[in-house]
Amino acid sequence: MNLTKKTIAAFVSPGIPLSALGLPLLVYLPPFYAEEMGLGLSLVGTVFMITRLWDVLTDPVLGVLSDRVTTPLGRRRHWIILSVPILMICVYKVFIPEAPVTEKYLLFWMLLLYVGWTLLSISHMSWGAELSSDYYERARVQGWREFALVFGMLAVLILPTILERTGGADSGTKVAAMGWFTIILLPITVALAVSNVKERPVTPSCQLGLFKSTSLLLKNQLLIRVLIADLMIGLAPGIVGSIYIFFVTHVMQIGEWSSLMLLLYFIASFCGIPLWMRLSYKLEKHRTFGVAKIYGCLILVSLLLVQPGNLWLYTLVNILFGIESGAGAFLLRSIMADVTDHDNLESGTQRTGLYYSLLTMTNKVGSALGVGIIYPILDWIGFAPGGENTAEAIEALKYIFICVPIPISLLAVIVIWNFPLDSTRQKELRRLLAERDSVVASK
Repeated sequence: MNLTKKTIAAFVSPGIPLSALGLPLLVYLPPFYAEEMGLGLSLVGTVFMITRLWDVLTDPVLGVLSDRVTTPLGRRRHWIILSVPILMICVYKVFIPEAPVTEKYLLFWMLLLYVGWTLLSISHMSWGAELSSDYYERARVQGWREFALVFGMLAVLILPTILERTGGADSGTKVAAMGWFTIILLPITVALAVSNVKERPVTPSCQLGLFKSTSLLLKNQLLIRVLIADLMIGLAPGIVGSIYIFFVTHVMQIGEWSSLMLLLYFIASFCGIPLWMRLSYKLEKHRTFGVAKIYGCLILVSLLLVQPGNLWLYTLVNILFGIESGAGAFLLRSIMADVTDHDNLESGTQRTGLYYSLLTMTNKVGSALGVGIIYPILDWIGFAPGGENTAEAIEALKYIFICVPIPISLLAVIVIWNFPLDSTRQKELRRLLAERDSVVASK
């Protein structure tokens, strides 16, 4: 299937509100509820970890449903449509709360929000993996999807940046503005995608029993390697993102520029994606992933050279670090599409939804652990987000931000570096699948 630019643009458009929702959940909401809503670091960290671990249960279930339930719209689009009202209501409740709030309020609406998030993200990624069977076009689709995701982050970051520059709005106003952005844009982009992009037909196949299905998953070493890498690239940014505002404010002492720094970070990410896409055509996707992560680690170490208050040097390092940020996610999603071909040949059935549910699950677990582990540690070292801090607490925060993500990212590199499913092997898989499907169709 040769995909036009118009088709790809329509398909990736829901990624804009999806990422506009995801960024505040990681960066702005934990400090907002810990400080402004008065719930405290440890309690907020626990709630956010529980809500992401909740996806360990819901992601595979919804992934299997996505594979098995077919309607006149196909296997993916009806789930995407269903996610819209769920997300709109939950975003309103979470982003525009009426004080005072309790941990039960936050926990309930976050759990429901992640159900809607899972419906949309799994179905959208699975749909993207099935748009094309070509190794490099899959990288193109996932690269443009990542482009849309980063664009959504840029767009939603403009709001707090403008508010900071024009009147020093409090964090509640910033969070509410980002919530309204998602609520308005979500139904528009979903309508654009589902009305303009068709799903590829899938060859009918028998359904596997639970035992055989689970056995094939556990034996699939390719899948396990991708999931380990995905867990690591969820955990490392989860740590960085959850304490980014604290780091910029208390360590770099440029808190008034925090939203602008995030904006520049994602502009750099936006510009870096075409670079990593082109590099993946030359080095293969798995090697490009490794190069990107090693580069990111080197840039992170250079933060040790930046002195507090040095806005221009921090801006430079921040931009260089941002160039890497978009690479890992879209490359692993594209690699996972190839892994589903391997599973299709082994199992005799197309289980793209299940595989992408596992991919989103590991990434969410990584992000959850980032908040759930680091926030209690910040409490333990005596860090106070809204008060006075000792030099020791700030120094500890600095080294947590810089040093902890590096070995995590390098582990992801080790797991993926010699990944055996390259373009040559993927073409062979597609040939074998085409032969099998032609035999099935002729019966």
